[in-house]
Amino acid sequence: MNKSRNSMLMVIPCATVFTSSFCIMVLELVAARLIARHLGSSLYTWTAVIGVVLAGITIGNYLGGRIADRFNVHKALSFLFAFSSAACVLTVVLNNVVGEWLWLWRLSWPVRVFAHVSLVFLVPSTLLGMISPVVAKMALERGLPTGRTVGDIYAWGAAGSIAGTFATGYYLIMAMGTVAIVWTVGGVLLLMAVLCRMRFWPLHAWAVLFVIIVMTALAPMQWCQTVGASLKLREQPDPKILYSGESQYCHIMVRQISEHPDRRVFIQDKFRDSDIVIGEVDNLQYFYTQVFAAVTKGLSGDKKTLKTLSIGGGGYVFPRYVETHWPGSRIDVAEIDPLVTEAATQAFGLSRDTTINTIHLDARNYIDRLLQDERNGRSAVRYDFIYEDAFNDYAVPYQLVTREFNDKVFKMLTDGGVYVINMIDVYDSGLFLGAYINTLEHTFPFVHVLSQAGAPKSIRLTFLIVASKQQLDMPALIQAYRDDLDVWHLTASEIELVKRKAGDVLLTDDYAPVENMLAPVVRQSANEMLGWKYFDQAAELARESRFPESIAAYEKAAKANPQMMVMAYNQIGLIHAQLGDLANSIRAFETAIEYNEQAAEKGDIASIYFNLGVALQRQNRTTEAAGQMKKAVAGFREELKQSPDSGELYTRMGDALASLADFKAASEAFRQAVKLDPQFPANYFNLARALEFQGLYDEAIAVIQEGVSYMRKTDQADAAAQLLSYLGDLRSKKAQPDQ
Repeated sequence: MNKSRNSMLMVIPCATVFTSSFCIMVLELVAARLIARHLGSSLYTWTAVIGVVLAGITIGNYLGGRIADRFNVHKALSFLFAFSSAACVLTVVLNNVVGEWLWLWRLSWPVRVFAHVSLVFLVPSTLLGMISPVVAKMALERGLPTGRTVGDIYAWGAAGSIAGTFATGYYLIMAMGTVAIVWTVGGVLLLMAVLCRMRFWPLHAWAVLFVIIVMTALAPMQWCQTVGASLKLREQPDPKILYSGESQYCHIMVRQISEHPDRRVFIQDKFRDSDIVIGEVDNLQYFYTQVFAAVTKGLSGDKKTLKTLSIGGGGYVFPRYVETHWPGSRIDVAEIDPLVTEAATQAFGLSRDTTINTIHLDARNYIDRLLQDERNGRSAVRYDFIYEDAFNDYAVPYQLVTREFNDKVFKMLTDGGVYVINMIDVYDSGLFLGAYINTLEHTFPFVHVLSQAGAPKSIRLTFLIVASKQQLDMPALIQAYRDDLDVWHLTASEIELVKRKAGDVLLTDDYAPVENMLAPVVRQSANEMLGWKYFDQAAELARESRFPESIAAYEKAAKANPQMMVMAYNQIGLIHAQLGDLANSIRAFETAIEYNEQAAEKGDIASIYFNLGVALQRQNRTTEAAGQMKKAVAGFREELKQSPDSGELYTRMGDALASLADFKAASEAFRQAVKLDPQFPANYFNLARALEFQGLYDEAIAVIQEGVSYMRKTDQADAAAQLLSYLGDLRSKKAQPDQ
């Protein structure tokens, strides 16, 4: 009877500590996912989250013991649960606010991550950590045996932590998303506060306010989105985000960065995984995919079909390239995250009828399964090409870089097969690069390493490692694919040097400290992120017409990330031009061009030549302006080789040609713009004007009539009216050509 009574008396304390511990672990796992949107996911973020939450629990246990000795435990529990629910609200707000504090981005990366996590999650961890000592005191006040009571409290607290861990990792994140989980935890904590002290009216008032806050943060209504964003309860709505989702592995987003051409970026935890132009499968945007294509085309020979395996799906850019050029091939993709595939299908151009075979499994598990099938007597598959595309500069799945994994990859290749790896490192430090090359050489007899030519060796670079069973002529393969692709083929001495920098480390299943090796890369990436933060801030200030502040922010962006110098000074030049300060505008454009000429890795700057030419024209410096416009035309022609379906590029080139009074060539460029982007009335107007200047009124009138017809068909009444007005002018000029 006594045991039964004691057990009943322990139900409430055990349930209470179970709930609080459950909530602590939910918040700990969610913390890493919330900050990943700002800081990515790496060893630094997980270390900071675990350390800060444990620190909060430690501080909370210390303070909770003293609260238990000084206050009524029921009242204390009510207040602690209520304050914890309020801290959940504060967590969401602070995560959105702290992520934008630029002064934090100036700190070293580990300190910056630790500071962000501490500011957001230390308070709720501390408050929840206070609950266990207070509950223990409550149980002891019931006259129960001390040892058993303390043991039960510890056990049920641990059980709550375990349950919270598994529930969050295996179910809640995928089912609800991180932000919704935080709000749910806040609601549970508020309910516990009310149950502890039901007659305390301020709790009921907080409950009503909490419901209003949650609705503002999560409800789909427009007013909720507007108010919630202004209060930092949710992110600002972005119409360019075409897909957003959260899986057990990462936050995935597809964002449209331009409409014409329809260019989109695939983002995983804030990192750009892939860029595409919709409908242009051959327009490979990234250097590494171009090398993938060069190796594949060069070694496939006369083969009509291939057998390929891509490790990591990302945006499925290269698997679709293979599907297009080698129809009927076996194209396997080992992508652990099903939501990545769904995002690519919904918003990144992957057809639901694709012949690509996706295996939603860790690549190592998939290869193990194939080898096991072979040992069991089933037919074996051997791949012509295996592409490794699962690494980024913050996180590398260590199980995919070890000698043991490489040995398995070797077995999965045909005799002429190759293993092509895309990875990121800084050559001057080269810890991961050197160790990985050394590890591959223990399995493959031939290992080639290449990167983009001319880029400084002190910055983070994309490296392509091609491991094969037979000797390859890599320069010839690249040249045959694209003779204008500038490639740095690392020499044997350069490879030996980077291996020595890494201490000739061999990566194995027992030793693969890849996160520590990538520390220099993470630090550089942090500087680049700071540059983009300043750049985005500058753009927002410009939209608000706060031009001096915008210029200062663009200068900070260039200083934080020198690779942004060209873009930043182009924007500065445009601002000065808008303000009528042509002298400073010209100076800024010249600075951008000068930096690009001095940079080891040059970019496409035709638009900057054009902008400089316009500014010079406005100063009546016609000869200099013409020189810049000619450079702009040449630059646009080169860019069109890469993006032949870009109506925007044809429009810009047409403008440059028109400024040179080459109206015949301009009309051809504008004609292409109309063909590619018929929905823009400006394209019809530009083409008609170019024809008008040549005296070709009938053709100009036909173009405008075509535009009017299209605008009416697509319900663009205002655009149709504007074109009709110009049509009247054209007919009048045709009737009186001398005027």
